[in-house]
Amino acid sequence: MSAGTVAVAVIDDDVPFWDLYELGVVTTVFGIPHRDLADPWYDLRLCAVGADRGRAASAHGFGLRTPYGPEGLLGADTVIVPSVPEACVEGGRELPPELISVLREAAAGGARMVSLCAGAFALAEAGVLDGRRATCHWMHTEELAQRYPGVRVDDSVLYVDDGDVLTSAGVTAGLDLCLHLVRHDLGAHVANQLARRLVVPAHRPGGQAQYVDLSVPAAGDDGLAPVLQWATEHLDRPLTVDDLARRAGLSPRTFFRRLHAATGTTPLKWLLNQRLARAQALLEATDLSIERIGERSGLGTGANLRRHFAQHLGVSPTDYRRAFPNAA
Repeated sequence: MSAGTVAVAVIDDDVPFWDLYELGVVTTVFGIPHRDLADPWYDLRLCAVGADRGRAASAHGFGLRTPYGPEGLLGADTVIVPSVPEACVEGGRELPPELISVLREAAAGGARMVSLCAGAFALAEAGVLDGRRATCHWMHTEELAQRYPGVRVDDSVLYVDDGDVLTSAGVTAGLDLCLHLVRHDLGAHVANQLARRLVVPAHRPGGQAQYVDLSVPAAGDDGLAPVLQWATEHLDRPLTVDDLARRAGLSPRTFFRRLHAATGTTPLKWLLNQRLARAQALLEATDLSIERIGERSGLGTGANLRRHFAQHLGVSPTDYRRAFPNAA
């Protein structure tokens, strides 16, 4: 038994260095067991598509032997396309027909379908993204929208969670999406601890901008770390932007600009995300009442906690807690 089977489509012999990152992200998150965090962990399958069975080779000197062919994508709980060759994005080459066929079959069978970066082109070609909101790397979103007009392409976000179909932008956004999946499957505590081991932010919301304007000099941004750490330790207080700016020794306007430059979000949205994460952790690990968790997380009343959970997570706090019956 495992936390779920994750099957990854590895496409033949044209994997550039850049795209190896997305594949590395998937194997790092789902393929390395962290049984001290959750036991069982995921069962990862690497599936060669469009090449000799059991082998996907890179044109840049890398070779990857896989124990599965395209059929390994079928029956998996989650199917991930980490990327596709650049020539397929630019239209100079067709995506492997067997890949498109097996993606359609996997989606019809109820698998959770995921793409990182240009992998969205494969899901779109298979019809998985028809009528859905989706994203990919901002350099390719215009081509994706033109080639697949049935897809509602959003080039302004890190990733899109559309229930059973999820897509992300490139590079670090792919890691954000993979951690988001862990958070959904195994809970906030596990995802936060895994992020800590990977030395990355515990949670970046999918709605954060792909491109963050760093026109504000970054040299002073390190000064935000102490105040943000302090804020996470005092979420039960009625914190305001003025409070945080004063503690940082900045004007509210300068604090706003620097936080936005560093995180891509506003101070109030950052606070809300931290409070939701704290509420999730408390629901998973304690038997505190909904009212008490609302207070401890800084979300106020139980009614306010329920409203934010419904709006941002799509479930009630009680339903969320039911997913972790042995956590407390």
